[in-house]
Amino acid sequence: MADYPIEKIRNIGVIAHIDAGKTTTSERILFYTGISHKIGEVHEGEAVMDWMEQERERGITITAAATTAFWSPTSAADKEAEKVKLNIIDTPGHIDFTIEVKRSLRVLDGAVVVFDGVAGVEPQSETNWRYADDYKVPRICFINKLDRLGASFERSFQTILF
Repeated sequence: MADYPIEKIRNIGVIAHIDAGKTTTSERILFYTGISHKIGEVHEGEAVMDWMEQERERGITITAAATTAFWSPTSAADKEAEKVKLNIIDTPGHIDFTIEVKRSLRVLDGAVVVFDGVAGVEPQSETNWRYADDYKVPRICFINKLDRLGASFERSFQTILF
């Protein structure tokens, strides 16, 4: 796979405010693409993406972490299509580690912006969004934690719009 065609490689970042669920989302991607055999939980200190001891102890991401997953088309017509190599970059959400987000944004082809289903847009979400604008990074929004008490897709969605 060392000579993977560049047109089949995508660098995708996961950005958000602290505790929105970036690492948890990244861990699910690793599991469902077959890279991890089990889902690493942040609160249990088992997240693959949080590799530093301090990250595992504190339950937060301090340095951006990258890993590779492969995605295959699912439609019958695309079965013969070559897999896409996804370089997933999980970024910190804490304001003290913003430089890690900025460094990551420079190499991204796209980003998933994670929003908390209760809190909606939070300050670091806005900051990261503006940095993504600066680097012209295309984004999709993902509203997470909709299973929590007080979560509302519509309310969170409205905070994104305004």
